[in-house]
Amino acid sequence: MMLQQRLIRRPAELFTGKLWRVNWVYVLLLCALAGVGYIALYSAGGVPELYANRHIMRFGIALVMMLAIGLTDIRIIARLSWPLYAFAVGLLVLVLRMGHVGKGAQRWISIGGQEMQPSELMKIALVLALASWFHKASHERIGNPLFVIPPVIFILVPVGLILKEPNLGTAVITALVGGAVMLAAGVRLWKFALVLIGAAIAAPMAYNQLHDYQRARITTFLNPESDPLGAGYNIIQSRIALGSGGMWGEGWLHGSQGHLNFLPEKQTDFIFSMIGEEFGFVGGVAVMSLLMLIVLGGLLIAIRSRSQFGRLVALGISFNFFMYALVNIAMVMGAIPVGGVPLPLISHGGSAMLTVMFGFGILMSVHVHRDAVFADGRDED
Repeated sequence: MMLQQRLIRRPAELFTGKLWRVNWVYVLLLCALAGVGYIALYSAGGVPELYANRHIMRFGIALVMMLAIGLTDIRIIARLSWPLYAFAVGLLVLVLRMGHVGKGAQRWISIGGQEMQPSELMKIALVLALASWFHKASHERIGNPLFVIPPVIFILVPVGLILKEPNLGTAVITALVGGAVMLAAGVRLWKFALVLIGAAIAAPMAYNQLHDYQRARITTFLNPESDPLGAGYNIIQSRIALGSGGMWGEGWLHGSQGHLNFLPEKQTDFIFSMIGEEFGFVGGVAVMSLLMLIVLGGLLIAIRSRSQFGRLVALGISFNFFMYALVNIAMVMGAIPVGGVPLPLISHGGSAMLTVMFGFGILMSVHVHRDAVFADGRDED
């Protein structure tokens, strides 16, 4: 009888034990970032119903999904790595055949009435696939150039499909995320140097293959004033908004560039400009600090993981989040050409939030199951 009671209680006890192992400080950081998004989107819309309420509702749903994934054994997630990668590649192919056109590119697909951008899911799937490939390998095998060829193909396939949409910015980020996982797995630096040399040689030919609007973005980046009312308008208005914020900002709901509708895409791509205008340099630094705490927290989870798979996954997901934030903030400051990369958990948009939180769910699973042992992988005691 006692044995039956223990067996009945065991699943509940395991569930409770996993809940205690969740990194709730990290969850609070994510909630704080989503709260910043609510405040910024409230201001962007003027009323909470336009953007802010939907943003926080989506975050609530995504948070439940993240915790559910976080309580799932990381070894189960590892077994699903290749099916997820194949599914994501299939979605990218489907986008090219029947995807929706948005902002001049065919990037979106409707699944169950929900619009999604498969390229965002692909980055998470690529991290899982590369981690699955490398976690079984010894240092000697990783040093073999032939062993590195398949993961390079795993990266080039989605990058090529994303380029055909066309979506140059996401393709570059996808390649960098894949390269970061390979570097963390122990691939030698000289192999990356060869790739960079090849990319430099191919750059002139690649530039000639760019679409007109992509070349215009590069020209505008180099000299925004060359077309102040056309291609250069977005970045000029973004700089004005950031500069007008000064040290402390113009105050919440009082940003002139945003509320007079001079600032374009203030609820999505240029939401950081609105934050800088209303909360100033101090507010911008506070948001960047919160973003960096989330990145550093992910790296700490990677360090604490006992399995090679967990370490590579946590590092890849953290780097992907870092690239989201870096590219968006650098873009609105005029440091890089303008591209359609949102600020994670702050910009308005359900697809980006769901995929980011999906990745954080896997990251949380790495933390909860940090002592899990993979029988066929390289684990440390």
